[in-house]
Amino acid sequence: MKTITKALATSAICATAWLAAGAASAAPLTAEGRGQIIAAVDAYAPKMNDAALKIWNYAEVGYQETKSSALLQDQLKAAGFKVQAGVAGEPTGFVASFKNGPGPVIAILAEFDALPGLSQAAAPTKQPVAGRDAGHGCGHNLFGAASTAAAVALKTWMVQNKVQGEVRVYGTPAEEGGSGKVYMVRDGLFDDVDITLHWHPGNTNSANQGTSMANISGKFRFYGQSSHAAGAPWAGRSALDGVEIMNVANNYLREHIPDRTRIHYVVTNGGKAPNVVPDFAEVYYYVRNADPKIVVDVMDRVKTAAQGAAMITGTKVEFEQTGGVYNLLPNDVLGKVMQQSLESVGGISWTPEETKFAQELAKSLPNGGGDLASVGKIETYRPADTSGDAGGGSTDVADVSWVTPTVGLSTATFVPGSAGHSWQNVAAGGMTIGLKGAALAAKTLSITGAELFSNPELIAQAKAELKQRQGKGFVYKSLLGDRKPPLDYRKVGGAE
Repeated sequence: MKTITKALATSAICATAWLAAGAASAAPLTAEGRGQIIAAVDAYAPKMNDAALKIWNYAEVGYQETKSSALLQDQLKAAGFKVQAGVAGEPTGFVASFKNGPGPVIAILAEFDALPGLSQAAAPTKQPVAGRDAGHGCGHNLFGAASTAAAVALKTWMVQNKVQGEVRVYGTPAEEGGSGKVYMVRDGLFDDVDITLHWHPGNTNSANQGTSMANISGKFRFYGQSSHAAGAPWAGRSALDGVEIMNVANNYLREHIPDRTRIHYVVTNGGKAPNVVPDFAEVYYYVRNADPKIVVDVMDRVKTAAQGAAMITGTKVEFEQTGGVYNLLPNDVLGKVMQQSLESVGGISWTPEETKFAQELAKSLPNGGGDLASVGKIETYRPADTSGDAGGGSTDVADVSWVTPTVGLSTATFVPGSAGHSWQNVAAGGMTIGLKGAALAAKTLSITGAELFSNPELIAQAKAELKQRQGKGFVYKSLLGDRKPPLDYRKVGGAE
């Protein structure tokens, strides 16, 4: 198990070396430098858009993103990056690196997994695509393509200006419940990273830094005895009864757990025919809270409910943990740099055709959606606050944020008012509305990276903030234990 103190000590030595070499006098990124980066992203935009739309069409779910991952790897290789594929036991995971001499290591995260059950055409009304189940309801097709574009633009700027350092792209599969990044962190792939940058598709343009919910997820599998449900029901032991009694128990548990804890589940296999007592059933659970310790405790109580249900029904139950992530650690030093970068690029302008698309789609949203004009605005930066609402989501970026200073942003790739994981997001992410937001993200990420390369003192300050937020004596320990990546976690009830 890697300790945070070891990683920070190594990074501190590197920072001292840069300063001793004269990096302390490095000037902030100039307007000319920002112009070079924006021009590099614009030049790369056709390739970025091509990748984003192809990945949107592939719509590959977690750990099955074979074509999506290969496409981004091929683009990075063509741009001069060295690619290591299949990292951390993940066939679709990769690390791509461009090194231009000694200096800071800046990582950019790239996601590309889709969500099951969200098939949708790039249309403003609900239109599932025949023969396709999954869809990019979280915009990860845009995420991966724009992060790749940002890295290529940053590499171009480094070469043009003879800037030393290393930029890496981490191709991270299965963010949606598969905890892909956690295995990379656990395997030490971020140990020598100085700063990590990421972004996420959204409804607004914002560099505000906040926290997220820690999460443990897994599948409970009940095993019973089949029999004829009418002719000999007494001979059967229903695995589905075990699932249902477990669910009832946990629904009563909700009253007696800490506030802001979330428990949710879906029955992934409940049997095949009503007249057969099912000898197998499966239910998939998530437990979330802003505090990882609470998540562990509540999931233990969920497991106890499962054991009780198995005892009552005369069945057996097994639990496979498929995911486990920390809460996100914000970084204000980096957030302010990201805010300045975002403001230097500006908001987004829609064409009349895009506005018409958004207006039509907004009819399907509660209260007609949000303010469409907000896509042209940059939100005012607010200092990070981890004491309040952690929001409703979880992300495996969180584990990265506990081992390296991490900063992200959101750009307007969706129609304002759209909900996460919705068909509306799939639709906008498959056309130019999504692509424009991706371009803004690519420019902001690469300018932020250039600012940090230009001023290593900011890196040192960000590391100091991370150490303070971690708390004294913190040692990273994955919530996943020593299990291998669940490469089949998207298989439902033992089958696709």
